[in-house]
Amino acid sequence: MLQPKKTKYRKRQKGRMKGIAQKGTQLAFGSFGVKALEASWITQKQLESARQAMTRYMKREGQIWIRIFPDKPITKKPLEVRMGKGKGDPEGFVAPVKPGRMILEAEGVSKRVAHEALRLAAQKLPIKTKFVVRRDYVE
Repeated sequence: MLQPKKTKYRKRQKGRMKGIAQKGTQLAFGSFGVKALEASWITQKQLESARQAMTRYMKREGQIWIRIFPDKPITKKPLEVRMGKGKGDPEGFVAPVKPGRMILEAEGVSKRVAHEALRLAAQKLPIKTKFVVRRDYVE
């Protein structure tokens, strides 16, 4: 699963996700992609299951790129623990995603195969997404 090798701090504040994405909004590597239409945290498990669904449908042909990386540590308190007594222990990592951000990209397969593979991958994500094709793409 995707996670940073090392972080400067074990715990981080939640923060806010307001506005739209400024970086990573265009296709950079592949001819097809999945773009976020909502803001959300995407966990390392969700990203990994999306990647697996995509590669299985593409039968390991072509190339895929994951354009986001879960580098934000998320903490959680154990069940049935009273309020207070500090912040919980780190549970996993998430990638904060704003609307307009490109999440996945694919290349080296037909448009039909890429559309279905990216649709299956997008089903694993907790947000609404949009399938995009490179402007200069020719079948």
